[in-house]
Amino acid sequence: MTTASPHSRDAGQAEAGRPKDVRERPPAAAPAMAKLALLVASGATFLAVLDTTVVNIAFADLRGDFPDASLSQLTWVVTAYTVVFAALLAVAGRIADVLGRKKLFLWSTALFTAASLLSGVAAGVPMLVGARALQGVAAAGMIPSALGLVLQHTPAARRQVAVGVWGAVGSMAAAVGPSLGGLLVDVWGWRSVFLINLPVGLVILAGAARLSRDTAGGRGLPDPVGTLALALGIGGLVFGVTQGTEWGWDSGRVLALLAVGAVLLAAALVLSRRHAAPAVEWDLWRSRPFAATNVASLLFGAAMYSYLLGSLLFLNAVWGYSEMKAGLAVTPGAFSAAVGAMVVGRRVGPQRQWAAVAAGAALFGLSCAAMYLLLGADRQYAAVWLPIGIVAGLGIGAALTAISNAATESLPPERFASGTGLLMTTRQVGGALGIAALAAILERYDVLDDQGYLEVFLACAVGSLAAAVAAPAIRAQSRRPA
Repeated sequence: MTTASPHSRDAGQAEAGRPKDVRERPPAAAPAMAKLALLVASGATFLAVLDTTVVNIAFADLRGDFPDASLSQLTWVVTAYTVVFAALLAVAGRIADVLGRKKLFLWSTALFTAASLLSGVAAGVPMLVGARALQGVAAAGMIPSALGLVLQHTPAARRQVAVGVWGAVGSMAAAVGPSLGGLLVDVWGWRSVFLINLPVGLVILAGAARLSRDTAGGRGLPDPVGTLALALGIGGLVFGVTQGTEWGWDSGRVLALLAVGAVLLAAALVLSRRHAAPAVEWDLWRSRPFAATNVASLLFGAAMYSYLLGSLLFLNAVWGYSEMKAGLAVTPGAFSAAVGAMVVGRRVGPQRQWAAVAAGAALFGLSCAAMYLLLGADRQYAAVWLPIGIVAGLGIGAALTAISNAATESLPPERFASGTGLLMTTRQVGGALGIAALAAILERYDVLDDQGYLEVFLACAVGSLAAAVAAPAIRAQSRRPA
């Protein structure tokens, strides 16, 4: 198995002082424990990813319950979650490796479940937005600690397959969110979108409690000043990009958010170069494969998130599908994404993950290009949309899983959660940029004009093909010590 060796002074000191059983690869866990870890991690990941998309479909129902709330106030129900989620991912991954993945996972899942309850019973928009922000905090803790638990409990020979399953679940959650949300809202109303998390969250907590306790990383908590600067910096940049179209890119508020976010992020990086327990672990970025997977994750995340939203908007606005019908129309792509993820997880070896990233990203990019060339105002679901959507799903599942696998291969076991947090941060930042690009493109056209949506698909093709071009840099790996 391969990785890059740590290079920074603080990493070397941590290695020297870390107990032997933490520094070396963990022993193979019992098959039952490995399956349990994968099950609870996949369930938590499904909830966290689902809640980034499922709420969009509930907007009309929310406006009916809160008629005095403006549209901009209601958008905070989505924005509060996505911004906080993106801001804290890297920080949470670092904390998970220091305090223990199981401990952070249990606390985060409990908080997510409680925040879901608060969202479901919210009496007003301010309470709902606050509860959604708490959900974002919890989701940021669940994702890196979840994958860290999977990798910790799974024998090295089975990690590729496990990451494939985990990736398939995440891909499906992103794609089925609109259809599942539409069904819940149509039958039980918008509150059910949140309350459905309660029984699932409690089952996940019960399963996670049975997992064996992991050993803390032996390192101190990350620099609090650098950590705060990192979270606020990423949050400011994501929020500024998210609000750019609504407030105007020349708005003082947007420019201030972007400027302050950039300054704080730069400060966090500078502080991390000098601190013994940095907020950002620079030596991970010195690994060429890990850096390359993050570049691919940023580019592919921008293309994928704008495609997922753009597809629903196209079907709803141009073809006149209801929200429910549009959600069902994109569901086949969710299942093909799961197939693509499983194929990569089971069939592609460690040294070929870069090729899977390139192939999956290229497949998705070509599918987006086909949509740009073949779609129009006339409805052609069975002849055009369905086959292209299935192929696009295959590309999404393959690329996302291969990116996660490639990043995992470049990390030592005791830093799985830290690396995962950084990787997911780049994907979320890319997603925010992609959604901002989508909004900027559509702003120039009438909402019913198909040309704006076709240009979105073209932009998705460009972003995804750029990720495919970046993929070969992932293959330069050094051997991980046995």
